[in-house]
This record gives sequence, structure tokens and C-alpha cells, in this order.
Amino acid sequence: MRHGILSRARQAAALSVLLLATALGLAGCGTDDNPPADEATAELAIGLTDAPGDFATYTVDVKSITLTKASGEVVHALPLTTRVDFAQYTEMTELLTVASVTPGLYVKAEMVLDYSDADIRVENDAGDAVPVPAERILDADGNPVDQLTLAVRLEERNRLLIVAGVPAHLTLDFDLETSNDVTFDDAGSPTVSIEPYLLAELDVEKFKIHRLRGPLATVDTDNDRFSLILRPFHRPISPGDVRRDFGQVTVTTDDDTVYEIDGQAYQGSDGLAALAAKPRFTATVVRGEVKRNPRRFEAREVYAGSSVPGGTADVVIGNVIARSGDVLTVKGATLIRTDGSVVFNDEVSVTLGGQTTVRRQLDPLGSYDTGDISVGQRVRVFGQLTGTDPASLSLDAGVANEGYVQMRLTTLRGTVLDLNVIQVFPTPQTPLVIDLQSIDGRRVALFDFAGTGTDEANDADPAAYEIDSGSLDVSAIAAGTPVKVRGFVTRFGSAPADFTAQSVSDVSLLPGNLVGVWQPATATAIASLASDSMMLDFAGAPEIHHVIRAHTAVDLAGSSPTIVPKDADKGLYWIGQAGSVQLFTTFADFSEGLQARLDDGAAVRAVAARGDYDDQQAQMSAWWVLVGLD
Repeated sequence: MRHGILSRARQAAALSVLLLATALGLAGCGTDDNPPADEATAELAIGLTDAPGDFATYTVDVKSITLTKASGEVVHALPLTTRVDFAQYTEMTELLTVASVTPGLYVKAEMVLDYSDADIRVENDAGDAVPVPAERILDADGNPVDQLTLAVRLEERNRLLIVAGVPAHLTLDFDLETSNDVTFDDAGSPTVSIEPYLLAELDVEKFKIHRLRGPLATVDTDNDRFSLILRPFHRPISPGDVRRDFGQVTVTTDDDTVYEIDGQAYQGSDGLAALAAKPRFTATVVRGEVKRNPRRFEAREVYAGSSVPGGTADVVIGNVIARSGDVLTVKGATLIRTDGSVVFNDEVSVTLGGQTTVRRQLDPLGSYDTGDISVGQRVRVFGQLTGTDPASLSLDAGVANEGYVQMRLTTLRGTVLDLNVIQVFPTPQTPLVIDLQSIDGRRVALFDFAGTGTDEANDADPAAYEIDSGSLDVSAIAAGTPVKVRGFVTRFGSAPADFTAQSVSDVSLLPGNLVGVWQPATATAIASLASDSMMLDFAGAPEIHHVIRAHTAVDLAGSSPTIVPKDADKGLYWIGQAGSVQLFTTFADFSEGLQARLDDGAAVRAVAARGDYDDQQAQMSAWWVLVGLD
């Protein structure tokens, strides 16, 4: 959890992160049973997502989204207020609406967030999700938040040009980490100070997986496609309320598309035929990708009928943090009731049974049972929820015809270990071993790995977490490299290996944050300062001494990292002291101003920088830098 001086430094540095938006092609967004759009309009698909943060839940109402053209015309793009838990969308983008808009150059976007009924919970040092009281959700001026308006100029590379007849896609990326400053008082009660920012990515190939939800409209088996009436997030679906307020999307399928329909698994044309047999307005969820050449939305996974949360069974979504026999402890649980209500509960007990069906994401036709569910695994569990006390809620997943578990892709973050220096190593040896930092964003200290191994000596060890990389080539990933691994936890009682990877990403090439915090402040934090560089002194291992990329931290204790400007003539550089912040736009001016303050006896308490970090050179090429002084 970010709190105290580090989060304040990072939030101040985040002033450089503007609200951006992105435009990219999305074909197939149309209605099969409605007349084509007028030639003087185009369809704009709007999605919402979130950068990784430290919130267990961050649920607010998106009240409106408006776009302003260069001519001054304002277009309202969101038909209804929509409740969103942004904390659930760190690995995907949810398609929110498809709006019909007039062509032209759009120069501004605004999104209004309503916090009047917000449910925000943050993890304390024990890893428990603590609710933030309404009076402790504050704006940048320290006042309780009611509504916040986020505005952005759509300029230069972020210009949004709408052309008649050509579908476009706008993705707004809410960055919870840089938008929120979390502090705890002595009694352990949190306060959240909000100055919201969004980020965007222009390269469609870098976009996260997209998710669509809503009632089924039509199925075209001859052309391998179907259409969906959008009902975003967990907005309830009912036969009497199937209006197209949010638009309609055509989805393409192929032989690799997998399906779960009413608990039954299919692939390819068999799945599309089963979907065609379902009545119109059947609840449907699709996960897939935006593709180009030709532009389209292509489905990877399709869920329909009772396989969609909010149907005939209660659903718990979260990560298994412990297992004892047939009882799972699921942490960070989102509860979706049969009445359509959605609530967050930090911990739920789940009981498996002999009739529990188990399936695995991306492989619904595979053979799995309850023994495959182990500690760390992200799960979606269908069953019957009992109890009213949040501290003792339990879900029975052993009920006939209703109890089943979907094992979902799980995300690990950590740094690669050198196998040659590991003193005690089980056999057989795996090619990739990491110092595990988090599982789906949750700290590893929350997980009890007892029982995961073939015996106690082989239980998973987060300090040396063994990954079966299969056919993935990980030979070029050096020791110390920060990585993000997606896949599934090994069957309970079968480790090693502890995890089977579907993908391994070297995040060292991604932009990151270099952070140093000294408590107490010190005059020796900066080893040298010049008009084109600043060297830090981490030899004394300050309180915080890391470079963080893709939410994965690399310890720089004992090193002397150097910060250089990415562009000598422009950038954003701050010096904060005595409650005021001075901004410089060239590194040379920043360096001169900083040296003058240091010469006057100022001590350094925090340094934060964002840019590209070279591990071999221990050097960050930064486009912004913040130094906090006492």
C-alpha cells in the first residue's frame, strides 16, 4: 500500500500525467437488425480500463462522458449513469458504449465521476481491505468529494478525428495509483485524497483484452459471427429491459473460440451452434481483441446463460489464499447474487464437493477436478451463498447442477533468480524461478502455501517460486529481471513446479518509476548534480530504493542510480519544499535551482522520476523528476 511520503511524492510527480485519449479502428460495431447508420454519422466505441493500483475495490458511478468538437459542439456519449469498479479492470478493458456521433475533429473529452455512493476499500499493512468512510474521501483541496470532472485536450498524437462511416474507438484508462493518495491515521482508518488522472495507449496491439457484456441479439452461423446488445459492467439484464441505450456490437468467431454455455463446454462451430440455440436476450459475456486489417472485434471466449455471473447461482470471484481439505479461503471477493446485486467482501469461505464441476479458462474442454484448485489461483465460483455477516460468509459450490469453479488466468509479478546461487532446490528443476512479489496485485504474505507441495518440504516458497514455462523460451531472461507471468497454479499437493505459465513478459523495457525516500531527510542523498545528470546515493539503503515497472519492484539498495533528461530542452521537473512546488521545464534550470537550495542547507527526503530505466547502466532517462526537500 502506498501511503506516507512515497505516495505524496508520486502523486505530485503525477501532475505531469495528463488525461489522454486514444482513437483506433474497431469494425463490426453495428446492428444486424437495425437500419445502417446515416452516412453523416460514425460509430464511436468507448471503453474504460484501469492501471494497476492498491485498491481492493474502487466503485463509483460514471455519470457522464462528453466530447467537444473543434467547432464547439458538445456530444453526450454515455446514455445512462453506470456503476463501475475500476479496481477490477487492471488486466482488461470493458466496452462501455457504442455511440453514434457526427464526423469532425474532437478536441476535448470530459468524464464525470460521482462519489456520493462510492465503495472504496484499501489494504492496510495486514492485507485486510478497509472501507474508506465517505467523509474521508477528499478532493485536492481537502473537501469531501461529491462529484469530480476529468477533462482532457485531445491534441497532437491524441487527436480524435471521426470520419463518416468509419468506426472509431476511444479508451479512457483510469490510473488509480497516481490518482489517489492513501494515508492511515493512528487508529488505522484510511483517508483517500483524489486528483484523478487517466492514461491512454495509442498502439492497438498493446491494448489489454476487451470484455463485452449484454443480452444476445442475433447469431449468424453462416458467417461465424453474432451480435450483442451492450449492457456494461454488472448492469442487470432482464427480458423487459433490453433497450439499446449502450449500442450493439458484432463479434466475429473462429475455430479457436471457446465457449461455456449453461455450464457446458464447446469450441469453434459447435459453440456457435449452441449459442444459436439459445433464446434471444440470453445473458452473454465475451472476451476478445480489437483486430485490424480488417478491423473487427474477435472473440477468444464466450460465456452465456447460467455460465454468466448473476444468473441462477451466486458467484464469488477472487484468489484462493488458503486451502484446507475441500474448503477454500477466497480473498478480495466480488459477490454477484442471483438478484443481480454486486458487493465486495474481503474474504469468503468456499466449500467444494463431489459434484463440483471444474473448468479452466482458455481450455474448457480439458479434464479438471477440485484437486486442481490450489493456493494463489484466481477463481470464479458458482454456488449458493449463506450467511449475512460479512465476516462469516460462505459459498457452497458442491450443490448439484449449480456448483462449479472456473479457474481464471492468474498474474504473478516478481524478479528472476539466479539458479546457480539458490542453495536448496527441489527436483525436478524448473527453468524459471522468481522472487514472487504479488499474485493478482496481492502481497504474497497473505497466502498460506501449506499443502501445495508433494510434501511439506516441497510446498511453494514465494522466495523461490518455481514456474513451468513449457515451450516458452525464457533462456534470454537474466537474473534480476522483473517479470510478469500469466498462467495457472499447479494442482494442489503437486508442486513443484508451483505454476504453469501461459506467457512471460520481461517488463524491464517498459517505462517505470524510480523512487528513493529517506527518513530522516539527508544532505547526502544526491551524490552528484550537474546540468545534465543527477546521481543518487542508495549506499545507505534508504527507506525506499526501488525502480518500479508494471507494478514490479527492483531493489536498488547499495547502488548509485543516475537520472538524466530524456530531452535536454524540455521536460517537467519539480522541487517541493515547505508546502510549495516549483516547476522547471529544462533539466539545466532544475539542476541549478536544486543546487542553490542544497547549498542553503536543504535536506532531501524523496526523489521520484519516471522514464526508461537501463538496468545495466543503472540510469534512468526521465521525462519528469520530483525532488522533495526539508
